[in-house]
Amino acid sequence: MECVVQGIIETQHVEALEILLLGLCGVQKESLRIHELCLKSVPNLGSEASEIRILCDLMQPEPAWTVRHVGGSMRGAGADQISVLVRTMVESKASKNVLRLFYLLGYKLDHELLRVGFAFNFQRGAQITVTVSSYSKMLKLHATESTDDTVPVSPGIQMVEVTAPASAENYAEVAAAVSSFCEYLAPLLHLAKPGVSTGVVPTAAAAAASLMSFSGSTNM
Repeated sequence: MECVVQGIIETQHVEALEILLLGLCGVQKESLRIHELCLKSVPNLGSEASEIRILCDLMQPEPAWTVRHVGGSMRGAGADQISVLVRTMVESKASKNVLRLFYLLGYKLDHELLRVGFAFNFQRGAQITVTVSSYSKMLKLHATESTDDTVPVSPGIQMVEVTAPASAENYAEVAAAVSSFCEYLAPLLHLAKPGVSTGVVPTAAAAAASLMSFSGSTNM
């Protein structure tokens, strides 16, 4: 289970967001370059179609594979009263043969994406991860080496996601920790439950300019 919120930011303000996150998190960022494959099963008699994502971490000396399945989200009055989405999520490390395995199980490749950016992992009332990344569609099958074979999904825009692992016993506390942290990012972007359109924050340009100016003065 995890708590998650998402938002978007213009690429021109990402450097300012990075400065803000560096100050808030107190840790160094980690670079991201992930090959993401979305597979969907063909519905069989008596069963529903399912979707899984296979992630390949291209920043490692040897590509590291992970299988990720995101399930349903929490519903009801309790879910409506919190500002983050609480959903089931199962993630497991896998070998380089994982794609072949799922093909044999009847899954079909739906689409591929290349995700490039950075992440901050830190403890602040919960184990929180903030990722800032751009998504590109891959024009050629498994073409991860050259950006010439990719097309940006949203040019000039990057996705920001804040997640934290949770359980049925502590999701309320984790959700509160995530919500509290997100308030610090409000001048630059608005974060909400996945699927809720947030748009670009009108105050982002002024906030980014202020952060860049402050950073420049402290480095002198």
